[in-house]
Amino acid sequence: MLFDTGKLAGCTLFITGASCGIGKAIALKAAKDGANIVIATKTAQLHPKVPGTIYTAAEEIEAAGGKALPCVVDVRDEQQISGSAEKAVEKHCAYTIAKYGMSVCVLGMVEEFKGEIAVNALWPKTAIHTAAMDMLGGAGIESQCRKVDIIADAAYSIFKKPKNFTGNFIIDENILKEGIQNFDVYAVKPGHRLLPDFFLDELPGTVNAKMESPDAAPAIKEGKQAPQPKGGSPVEETFRIVNETLSEDTVKAAQAVYQFELSGEDGGTWFLDLKSKGGNVGCGEPPAQADVVMSLSTEDFIKMFSGKLKPTMAFMSGKWKIKGNMALAIKLDKLMTQMNARL
Repeated sequence: MLFDTGKLAGCTLFITGASCGIGKAIALKAAKDGANIVIATKTAQLHPKVPGTIYTAAEEIEAAGGKALPCVVDVRDEQQISGSAEKAVEKHCAYTIAKYGMSVCVLGMVEEFKGEIAVNALWPKTAIHTAAMDMLGGAGIESQCRKVDIIADAAYSIFKKPKNFTGNFIIDENILKEGIQNFDVYAVKPGHRLLPDFFLDELPGTVNAKMESPDAAPAIKEGKQAPQPKGGSPVEETFRIVNETLSEDTVKAAQAVYQFELSGEDGGTWFLDLKSKGGNVGCGEPPAQADVVMSLSTEDFIKMFSGKLKPTMAFMSGKWKIKGNMALAIKLDKLMTQMNARL
């Protein structure tokens, strides 16, 4: 992990979501340098599933050597954001905005604050173990994650850059390669296969480099047992093309059985078996217990598999509901990109 250099002493960081998880890890890393931390979070009272509040985080930041200003802020409320920024300016002469989820704002903010404030987006390459990940992924998900320390170190590396280092979309591992060779130090369970980040367009094998040789031919499996309608509803046609797209590589990458509960016109139960040799699709209940059960409309299902609706957005907006192993659901998200060209 990166050593503290003291370069952030006296600097002020405005961090949303700093009461726990990644936000707090970044705050504590900067606090060790003597930085001022504005904790802008709505968690003022203890939540049964989320550890800590802005006040407990402030105590930890002060204990680490920094100065903390806890502000109750809902980032959806513009007035609350403005009010917390004013408080930060009153207590500290300047501030920097750091938030994992603000990448969509980077390009505009780069132009708006050119020459004054550096604006960059930081993304993890793999899943990061937080309370949110435990709720989404269930028991055992932590073994496929890295610790929040890798995001803290990556953010620290950015903070040390000059002001003209701006407008960058940065992957944590990439920026840390400048000084870190062994990334096992960040793994919750060193040596275990890592789950790719949900928002990056990478297949699981790209992250782990433990899959079948890239020279292997992605031959289409022949002789499927599932029905292969040559016409009919858009749902049937989508599953027919998915069936033709399956390969041994796809099965080895997923190793899961997916069940789809589709609502609306031509809805019903379908399955995608990526455990059996060569893979299989079909109408009705899967031949083996499903690892993941997904509920969505037939319209959104077709859009998702054809690339017209990003699975991430479908999930975040509530259109795509998932029960079961979240890690395997994320694998399907990555594998859909292989099928989009055919659909």
